[in-house]
Amino acid sequence: MKMKISFVIPCYRSENTVSAVIDEIIGKVSEKPEYDYEIIAVNDSSPDNVYDVLVNRANENTKIKVIDLAKNGGKHAALMAAFAYVKGDYVVCVDDDGQCPVDKLWDLIEPLENGYDMSVAKYPKKKQSFGKNFGSKINSLMTRIMLEKPKDFVFSNFVARKKFVCDKIIEYKNPYPYLEGLSLSITRNIAFIEMEERSRLSGTSGYNFKKSLSLWINGFTAFSVKPLRISTFLGMVFATFGFLVGLIVVIKKLINPLIPMGYSSTMAALLFIGGIIMLMLGMLGEYIGRIYISINNSPQYVIRDTVNIEK
Repeated sequence: MKMKISFVIPCYRSENTVSAVIDEIIGKVSEKPEYDYEIIAVNDSSPDNVYDVLVNRANENTKIKVIDLAKNGGKHAALMAAFAYVKGDYVVCVDDDGQCPVDKLWDLIEPLENGYDMSVAKYPKKKQSFGKNFGSKINSLMTRIMLEKPKDFVFSNFVARKKFVCDKIIEYKNPYPYLEGLSLSITRNIAFIEMEERSRLSGTSGYNFKKSLSLWINGFTAFSVKPLRISTFLGMVFATFGFLVGLIVVIKKLINPLIPMGYSSTMAALLFIGGIIMLMLGMLGEYIGRIYISINNSPQYVIRDTVNIEK
């Protein structure tokens, strides 16, 4: 019986590139007749004509399946939508812009055949904008601190998972999915394969620093309470510091009653401590807001229509 690979492609502003990515996938899989494939492309409410391109490809080849989302929920939500329909033994995530080195597909699949649960492309040098690179580094630092990710674990967008990992991932029903956190909560049996990231086929990435920051916030509020513990620790530190400073001021005043009260130092301390308090309140509010949205059962994604997928 043939092994089946499910390719998942989240699509946004890629009407000029996604068809070439699909062709490369089909050509690569055809090299090994012992493998079958399916391609699940998710239109993440893209403003261009990528949906029409995908539907035309799906009409030509029933192994190409399309999910049309009613609103843009971000790449991770689009991947969650696709994971709910994959049928392959292995699930490979591929970008729609041609940057993923699909020509190295079998290097990515090999670790899964040798006992690993996941394999990830590791790029020595990322061909991204400065803002996206900076956002990726911040996100990686966050996962190390908040989710205790090993330092040598560097995730990318070209990832292969065994199907059981995806089955466990989609059990997460709350809004704001974060695939790195979900993956690490399921397995750490992950292989990292060095390969070179390619340049985009055309256009520029819509994944900017703002979206990276949003993903970073999703990660630490959905999978870690460490920020709240850090807030508690900082509160204790500043309370102790304030008590000691106050004690020193009182002692100095008792020793020398002529010492004038320091307006500047008082204002500086108030502004600094007030800023810390507002930061902690904002963090607490972020958690409470996400709890509220989760209680209201806000969906991760909304599917408008599908093509070549059983209803």
